[in-house]
Amino acid sequence: MIRDYRSGELLLINKPYTWSSFQAVNKLKHALKKHPSLLLDGKHVHLKIGHAGTLDPLATGLLIICTGKKTKEISTFQDLPKEYTGTFFIGATTPCYDKEKEVDQTYPIDHITEAMVYEAAKSFIGKQEQIPPMFSAVKVDGKRLYKTARAGGELELKARPIEILEFEITACRLPYVDFRISCTKGTYIRSIARDFGLTLNSGAYLDALCRTKIGHFSIEDAQSPEDFIKENTF
Repeated sequence: MIRDYRSGELLLINKPYTWSSFQAVNKLKHALKKHPSLLLDGKHVHLKIGHAGTLDPLATGLLIICTGKKTKEISTFQDLPKEYTGTFFIGATTPCYDKEKEVDQTYPIDHITEAMVYEAAKSFIGKQEQIPPMFSAVKVDGKRLYKTARAGGELELKARPIEILEFEITACRLPYVDFRISCTKGTYIRSIARDFGLTLNSGAYLDALCRTKIGHFSIEDAQSPEDFIKENTF
């Protein structure tokens, strides 16, 4: 089957580790430049393409990419609930709440029991206000937070409403805690990592993260960028 990327296609891509979401989109855009569906009056036309929901470079998993007229539906996909699996490291913090920056402080964990970890997870379920990480793509006064943070500046961060639908601890092997979280749009799992450490009277950062679902779309149906490009190179 030859897809019609100009009319609009929805693509499920498994974003690799260290790739930015923007990089994943650009790889596909470059590969599709000469696709037959983009040929109009003997010339290849510009491809409209974009993604529905950014993943951090150190996160892997499901990225919905839309082309052509499907790009008009991006906001609809962004509004869908998300599911993530991953790992917290308990007993230390970083400025960005994940491994992109070096550890800036360590904390004791001898007082933490497995029962405390499971109870802490339960306390996060429900509607709440969340403060996003300083190193994030959130805009404050028209500026991306990560740009301000990397320049050494600071902005007042406002809490935003989110909802944690499910929070399951899948393994507890301190200092590592594995989890599965289902949540509404705009939820930062890095911020949950920070708050999870505080709940345990310690510190924590996000050690690994994979987005497994967006609404009813699953990572099980996603392709790597390499496999997609092989199938769509003409």
